[in-house]
Amino acid sequence: MISIKDATVKYSENGVHKASMPVGRMFMLALMAGMFISFAGVASLVAASTIENPSLARLLRALIFPSGLAMVMVNGSELFTGNNLMIISVLDRRIRIVDMLKNWVVVYIGNFAGSIFVTGLYTLGHEYSLFHNEVAKSVLDTALSKCNLSATDAFIKGMFCNILVCVAVMMTLTAKTSVEKIGGLFLPIMLFVLSGFEHSVANMSLISSGLFIDMRYGNLGIDTTGLNWSSFLAGNLMPVTLGNITGGLFMGLFYWFIEKSNKQ
Repeated sequence: MISIKDATVKYSENGVHKASMPVGRMFMLALMAGMFISFAGVASLVAASTIENPSLARLLRALIFPSGLAMVMVNGSELFTGNNLMIISVLDRRIRIVDMLKNWVVVYIGNFAGSIFVTGLYTLGHEYSLFHNEVAKSVLDTALSKCNLSATDAFIKGMFCNILVCVAVMMTLTAKTSVEKIGGLFLPIMLFVLSGFEHSVANMSLISSGLFIDMRYGNLGIDTTGLNWSSFLAGNLMPVTLGNITGGLFMGLFYWFIEKSNKQ
């Protein structure tokens, strides 16, 4: 394993590659990452859907969800939240701010497309009808709770989430093998799920799942008044995304400062 200082230098170099990648390749790798996070998010709800103890159900979800970031990191796909660390490359003057922003926009759209692709086909394939619709009810409850968050809560939970996600990404860069990478990312991702923090890409799949279920199967006896595309995009996704960016920039500045101070 390498030091976190060397990992910061490594990420700075990776940021140059991310910024210079052709848009088509960038989008496809982002699409893949959106699919991976969607697979993990829905699977975690499937596993916890019939557990009545809420703490135990949350713990089980937290143990399963890290598989999503594991697939992202090992397969080299592009995830918006992790790419917020590209600020390191900007501060090192390796890339321009406009190059970073271009990557963020393309990757964000690709992540969204990958998420919707999976959740849409899950709906058509009746994935949510498992356990006599208990999975569908669990997804609806989760989507509603996210859409009912205040903007302040969503922002703060999003900020803390991406602090932990960026810690996980940097820990994978200290590793040399796939097993070490997965081991490094597991605990920070488990902590953010266990704490109920908000991840924009995960919410793309979890809330869209709830919307698709409500559209195709009905509300299944649950009051879904607060679940709509407006509450999804403006009420949750916007403040969560801004929180994710803030947390990512904070950690990028932190790692860059520590790396530079070590040279003095």
